[in-house]
Amino acid sequence: MGGLFHKWRHPRRCFLVCATARTGSNLLTDGLHATRRAGRPKQFFLPKFEQEYADSLGLNAEKDFAAYVHGVVQKTATSNEVFGFKIMGWYLEEFLQRLRGTQAFGKGASTEDEILREAFPRLSYVQVVRRDKVRQAISKARAIQSGLWKVQAGNEAVAEPEFDPELITRCLEESVQSENEWDQFFQRNALHPFRVEYEDLCRDFAGTILAVLHFLKISLPKDFSVSPPTTVRQTDSLSRQWEERYLATPRSPASQI
Repeated sequence: MGGLFHKWRHPRRCFLVCATARTGSNLLTDGLHATRRAGRPKQFFLPKFEQEYADSLGLNAEKDFAAYVHGVVQKTATSNEVFGFKIMGWYLEEFLQRLRGTQAFGKGASTEDEILREAFPRLSYVQVVRRDKVRQAISKARAIQSGLWKVQAGNEAVAEPEFDPELITRCLEESVQSENEWDQFFQRNALHPFRVEYEDLCRDFAGTILAVLHFLKISLPKDFSVSPPTTVRQTDSLSRQWEERYLATPRSPASQI
């Protein structure tokens, strides 16, 4: 690609965290960010967050989305030239359409993977999932009601959550659909992402972070160690109570996951 973009220095590698809600994606991305070796994998391309990121980085996503993409890559890569970002399955299609619509990344016949690799050189995919879909749905339902999406020091709930089986079922169906969006994307593009499971991330946080860094071929100093997580797991006695009540509640066949 010629013009101004040719003058910008690309990172040596990029990676995309392919996520769905309440799979521990914040736990994972915060852990990677804390290493200071794996970029700053945030949701730079979620429309409701873009203005905040654009302002902080001196960019303009609305005027020139292609320039915003290049600017985010350039300005948030770590000193070892690694850039990371996160996309949720529910807005994956919209994001791909926006990239294609700029006509700056590949040709009209380019595949989705080719477009992404043109925008994000040497791209790798890391998918984060959760085996227990009911607990994932309960976590999402609680977050919706409480307004507390990230449990860490300084964050407080805005309302007390109440057991709502219909909301949990809706969250369950949305989570499955969002994960299916990713699975279909990988199948269409013949991709095999590195898979991180929430349960393993919680059980062995340091080991999982190191495994992702190894997959991304990120070199580490000999004295390197993974810092403890700053995000706290939401699972508690209330979640377990809700799970018992929900599993005992008759539900539609569509939610029998």
